[in-house]
Amino acid sequence: MITCPFCGSENIEGSDLCDDCQHSLTDLSIPQPGTSVERGLLKDRIQLLKLRTACNVAPEVPVRTVLKQMAAESIGCVMIVEGEALKGIFTERDALCRLNADVAQFADRPISSVMTTAPVTLESKDRIAFALHKMHVGGYRHIPIMEAGKLVGVISIRDILHYLSERISAAT
Repeated sequence: MITCPFCGSENIEGSDLCDDCQHSLTDLSIPQPGTSVERGLLKDRIQLLKLRTACNVAPEVPVRTVLKQMAAESIGCVMIVEGEALKGIFTERDALCRLNADVAQFADRPISSVMTTAPVTLESKDRIAFALHKMHVGGYRHIPIMEAGKLVGVISIRDILHYLSERISAAT
């Protein structure tokens, strides 16, 4: 139960308005960060993370070439870019789930035929907590970062874990 600060009436947790006086209760339901790490996640922006330069390939590049490049550079994703427009993303998970044992069949096809189209992107000014939420809900390990509609880099869950590790160490 939540107590209305205006009239003292008891309301169900999560209610938007007090049942008796109709005052807003929404601010009372918002959990407040309890630690400096939680405050940092809610306050700090993605631009604080060390954005990695995204590996870009054209949509017509063969799957075989992209896979070799990913293995040679030890990277988990490539961005499919045409001009300055982000067309898609191809990740190690795409390789496992879409190509799998049939990789030979796809080797000479263009990467655009197996990429994830219209990937979820974030802006560098977005908060780290928002990135973490998007990654969790979507099951993503990589998210392209944009500024003014242009690809400026990529972050991975590893980058956020590194951020958290630094903040936790500093807090203790």
